[in-house]
Order: sequence, then structure tokens, then C-alpha cells
Amino acid sequence: MNHKTLQIHPKDNVLVALQDLSAGEIIPFSGKDITLLNDIPAKHKFAISDLPKDEKIYMYGGIVGKSLFDIPQGGVLSTQNVIHEAEDFGKKATDYHWDAPDISKFKDRTFNGFHRPDGQVGTGNYWLVVPMVFCENRNVDIIKDAFVEELGFSKPNPFKKMVKEMAAMYKSGKKESIETVAVETLTSKPQDRLFENIDGIKFLNHQGGCGGIRQDSEALCTLIAGYVNNPNVAGATILSLGCQNAQSSYMEEKLAKINPNFSKPLIILEQQKEGTEQQLLSRAIKETFVGMAEANLEVRKPAPLSKLTVGLECGGSDGFSGISANPSVGYAADLLVALGGKAILSEFPELCGVEQDLINRCVTDESAEKFSKLMRAYAASAEAVGSGFDMNPSPGNIKDGLITDAMKSSGAAKKGGTSPVTDVLDYGEYVKNPGLNLLCTPGNDVESTTAMAGSGANMILFTTGLGTPTGNPIAPVIKVSSNHKLAEKMPDIIDINTGYVISGEKTIQEMGEEILDKVIKIASGEEQSKAMILGQDDFIPWKRGVSL
Repeated sequence: MNHKTLQIHPKDNVLVALQDLSAGEIIPFSGKDITLLNDIPAKHKFAISDLPKDEKIYMYGGIVGKSLFDIPQGGVLSTQNVIHEAEDFGKKATDYHWDAPDISKFKDRTFNGFHRPDGQVGTGNYWLVVPMVFCENRNVDIIKDAFVEELGFSKPNPFKKMVKEMAAMYKSGKKESIETVAVETLTSKPQDRLFENIDGIKFLNHQGGCGGIRQDSEALCTLIAGYVNNPNVAGATILSLGCQNAQSSYMEEKLAKINPNFSKPLIILEQQKEGTEQQLLSRAIKETFVGMAEANLEVRKPAPLSKLTVGLECGGSDGFSGISANPSVGYAADLLVALGGKAILSEFPELCGVEQDLINRCVTDESAEKFSKLMRAYAASAEAVGSGFDMNPSPGNIKDGLITDAMKSSGAAKKGGTSPVTDVLDYGEYVKNPGLNLLCTPGNDVESTTAMAGSGANMILFTTGLGTPTGNPIAPVIKVSSNHKLAEKMPDIIDINTGYVISGEKTIQEMGEEILDKVIKIASGEEQSKAMILGQDDFIPWKRGVSL
């Protein structure tokens, strides 16, 4: 990699600008000089040679677009002259050979986690309070108000003090001084917790459970069952109204299917059976307190890294994501897989164009066929409502160099590293096979991270080039920046900066090892991720159907 441009793959017919380049600038490449015809912002691409109309655009060695018009050598690629184009896919073509990375630095490492009776090991010890239907959200909020502060789990809100100071100035007639009020920096100061071995009590409000199609209610039951079974969860309190589509009994059936030997504390209360709200809430609070006291007896103990299940996510991506952050996370995933752990790659709309590569990496024909069917069905359902994967890039993605879905997908898939695909899961299915698992989710950041935790992820690596505040209630989310500028601008949300790959100061392998080191520290409770410090507890179930 030189300091100005990069050809990602020898087959590529475009170069990526690693810094802002000016029209008229001469770029030496492969024995010839390319004169830039346009200003090329960092992260954007320009043609290595003349690209005639309808010419396929190659990046990462695959097709990522097609030229709408003739694009001269040195011309910038944009949404005005390039449209989405992706390679088709079919059956598994070859047996896949994987050269696993060197794991000598990690083979004897462990993390300190919470050992569950079923053999899973949690990186945290959380109690859940979950409604089966949106009608119970208010009761969940009342329980939250009763518990969080009294048990020492509340997050400091520096803005309350800020508003208090401004109100005092306003009352005293010092309106002109309001602009001088500063906010305190939020830190992870330890709270005086009653239950020292419980990392938090989490409340998963949602808008589902009834009123939509039955498929969505069934998916919600499966998702909640997955959260209850997640190794980071010590126990749960479930509130049901009673008459809704998402019946708690159906959730219990899903839970028994996921884990026939489930034995964690589980409190299920139905308002229409309990009587008054006061009776419901009084019982829920008492039984939850007793359950948390029991969960507090659990302590962290050493566990092999093979007990980690790490979700792989990206959001607010930019033109550097596929060059620095995603392949660095991919290398960390490869290390984990080589150590016997599990990795989950999701966001199926952002795998458009790389399907054949993933199909060829599947260890069984059945998994390859399942992935193919899920991708085609998802694409067809999007097209049926007048959309499509080609509409995937957001305005922010496009502004920062990702101008087609295939271009975005080719970089996003790098989070999955190079290891074989050991299983393919539909939404809500729980991960069981060590290795790389593909999970069908939307590209929506929160819907995807929500799903991965429901499928058993006890950690989530989240790459971003533009910055995003996404977190998860039970699975620590570690934010990985693709560039220096973001890491410097938003240090409150970024845990690791892979911009050093772009500047040439570190290799992808070095960054991947650094990422796995961070995973181990956070998994052991030695550190908190920025999302944990900020209390970013995002939870959005995926609604595949329409509301009725």
C-alpha cells in the first residue's frame, strides 16, 4: 500500500484514494502515469484505464458495479456514472481449503466468565426483564424505575446537572451565562452495587407481540427465548398480558427446543391472571429480587477462548471499512475460529455479490443450499415491495465512497475472515457449531445486533467508518473505527482504531490480534466497552411481515 492510493486486488480496475487527491495530479501505477481528471476525495475510486459504457467495475476481485457511460482513465466513480451490478451465484463449486492463522500467542489464553450448567460461558451476568407484548412496556418501566437506582445499576446523567445549573441561571436573571455551562465527561465510575456479581438488570421494551402477522409474533418468541438462553443472562422475568399472539407458552416451547436442559431461573407472570397491576408488579419485583440474589452467587472463573461466541457487525460504513476495520475484525474472527470458538456473520443484504464465495466456503452442501435459498427469498421479498438490495447504501455510505450495494457488500463480508462456513442459520436460530456461522438478518444495525445476541453471541465486534452509537443490552459491543479521523472525533464511542492500517503503521494481522486482546479483557470484566459505559442498550426485533 502506498500513501496515496490502493489497488485492493490485482483484478481490480479501479484505485482507492487513501487521501484527498486533486484534479491534474499524476498518480504512478504499474509502470504508467494516471492523470486525475477530477478531485478525488479520500475513500472514493477512480479508473485505472478507460472504462467503456457497460463495463463491469471490479473491486476486491469481484464485480461491484457497471459503468453507465464511458469513464476515462483517471475519472472518478460516482452514482452518476456507475450503477449496482453483482456476480450471480449457484451451487457449491469446489472444496474449500483454509490456511488457519498462527494462534501461538493465544492458544493458552483464557477469559474469566460465568459458567452455566449447560456448558455455555457468559462474558457477563445479567438479569432480564422482558414483555411478551408491547402492552406490558409500562409495567416493565415501573419495575425498571424501582430497581435500577436502588440496586446501584443506574448510569450517571451529567446532563441533569447541566440543566439544573441552566435553570438556576434563568431564575436568577443570568440568561446570558447559560452558554457557559459545561457538561461533565461521562466515565465508568464503579457504582455501589448491592449485587456485586451481577453486571446489570436489563429491560427489553419492544413494540411487538400482537397486532401484526403471526410470523412476527412467533419470531419474537424465538428471539426472547434466545436472549433468555444467552450465556450472558443469569435469569429472566417475563411479563405477559395473556391474550396476545406472542404467548409465553410458545416462548417456552422455543426455549426447550434451543436448550432441552435449560435450568436458569425464569419467572413468567401473566397480568390477566394476577389481577391488579399492583398485585402483578409486587409479585414480579419480589420474585425478581430473590432471583437476582441467587444469581449473585455466580462468580467469574477461567474458561478457554473456545467458549466465546462473537458477532460481527458493521454500521455507518465508509470507503475504508473494507480495507482496514472489516479485514482486521475478520482476522480476529479467524483467530477465534482456529481456537475453537464461534463467529456469527449476519446482514444478508450486505452479502450481495459475495454469495458464491461464501457458498464455496460452506462445509456441507446442505448449508450452501440453505444460504442460497435464504438469499434469494430475501431479495425477492424486498423486490416485491418495490425495493431491492441495490438500494442498500445510505446517503452517508455514498458520500464516503460506497456507491453501490455490491461495493459495500464486498467490503462488509471481510468481517467474516477466511475460515470455512460451518453453519447457516435463519433468523432466530441458535448457534451450535464452532466456526463461522451465517445468520439471516437485515442490514439494519440494531435489528442485526439484536438478532446475533438472540442467537447466542456473548460479544459483538462492530466496525464503523462514520460513527454510530449502537449497543446491546446483554452482549458487550466493541466499536472498531476504520480511520484516524473518526477515532479522534468520536473517542467516546470508539474502542479500537484500525486507521493505522490505512496510514501503513500496522498490518491487518497486528490489528486483528489487538482486537482479540480487547475482546478477552472485556469478556473477563477487566474493561468495559464504550457502548457499555454509555449504556447503549438497543433492542429491535425484526418484523419480516407487514402490520395488520
